[in-house]
Amino acid sequence: QVQLVESGGGLEQAGGSLRLSCAASVRTFSSYAMSWFRQAPGKEREFVAAISWSSDITYYADSVKGRFTIARDNAKNTVYLQMNSLKPEDTAVYYCAAALYRLTKELKGYNYWGQGTQVTVSS
Repeated sequence: QVQLVESGGGLEQAGGSLRLSCAASVRTFSSYAMSWFRQAPGKEREFVAAISWSSDITYYADSVKGRFTIARDNAKNTVYLQMNSLKPEDTAVYYCAAALYRLTKELKGYNYWGQGTQVTVSS
């Protein structure tokens, strides 16, 4: 069983930055691919970024490429999402997700989810 707890959300102005963290309670964190998804009001949950268990592969949605960076610290069982140049359309609840030895952009590929953290970007 993997428990994921996100933190770091909040209210930020357009052009600003936020860093999200996701702490995992699992002994074998280094075996899990980790991803961030987001869900805006009235919209489906969508892929944001993913990182392989060894950090050698990362994926990004086109909408965040060049602005967001995903990283992980296996010693701390934590994955991060650095969000720069924020836009109002980045407003959403952000979720981290984990999948054992499977790196994918597909929502259905992830077995474990956090409770989400709200990010609101004002114009």
